[in-house]
Amino acid sequence: MGLEVQLEPVFGQLTVEGAVLGSTVPPTQFLFHLYAPDSLHLGIHVTDFHSNTWEAVRSVSQLEDMQDSIGVGGSWSEFIDYVVNSIKSEDTKLVLEGHSDSDGAPKAKLVAQKSKGMPKISISLTKLVGLAATEAIASFSRQLFKEFKSINESYVEERERSMQLSKVVSAEKERNESIQSQLEQYTKRQKVQRIGSSDINGALNSPEKQATRDTKSAKVVNRVVPAYRRAKVRGAVLQDIEDET
Repeated sequence: MGLEVQLEPVFGQLTVEGAVLGSTVPPTQFLFHLYAPDSLHLGIHVTDFHSNTWEAVRSVSQLEDMQDSIGVGGSWSEFIDYVVNSIKSEDTKLVLEGHSDSDGAPKAKLVAQKSKGMPKISISLTKLVGLAATEAIASFSRQLFKEFKSINESYVEERERSMQLSKVVSAEKERNESIQSQLEQYTKRQKVQRIGSSDINGALNSPEKQATRDTKSAKVVNRVVPAYRRAKVRGAVLQDIEDET
């Protein structure tokens, strides 16, 4: 059985807890890198990029023992998710222990808790010195730069898509404004035409115009036809006939 999850590199900053005996210098900021070197191991690097660098690597069997010891139920994949999300939480602490010397704190452990009331995860860290510490910091830096580059590329792509979308939205806005302007002009013309038509009909149907039309109609009806245009009436000619005697 492996990790059974696709674990992307996780980076974060740790809260330092616990004073290092004999140290007069306040602890510096620490960063962590959680990763999976292969499908059978989970690894973590913690460093301040100076004199304090630690490492922890847990195999699948060790993680199974951790699951039993802290009492987290659920499936195996759910437990791995719980471990990762716990380390990613803001309450993850780096607890420094022991007497400080020129090489920094000799002991440290990572304490993580997904949320209050949930089981805590405690991982003891191994101190790295010399070449091992240098290689761990170098690997940390490379992976951090790789993650930054990936995020930056995603940001650039998203910005380009946003710019293209803005252009499309701007063009669509101009098109809508043009259509709205044409619609308003058409509405105004229709309104002017309706007002003009109403004025003409009102003028034609005014009382003065109506009286004028009625007067003209009466004149036409009562007009006398001239005598020369009258039809001649033809009839019998009456003559007196004398009685013959």
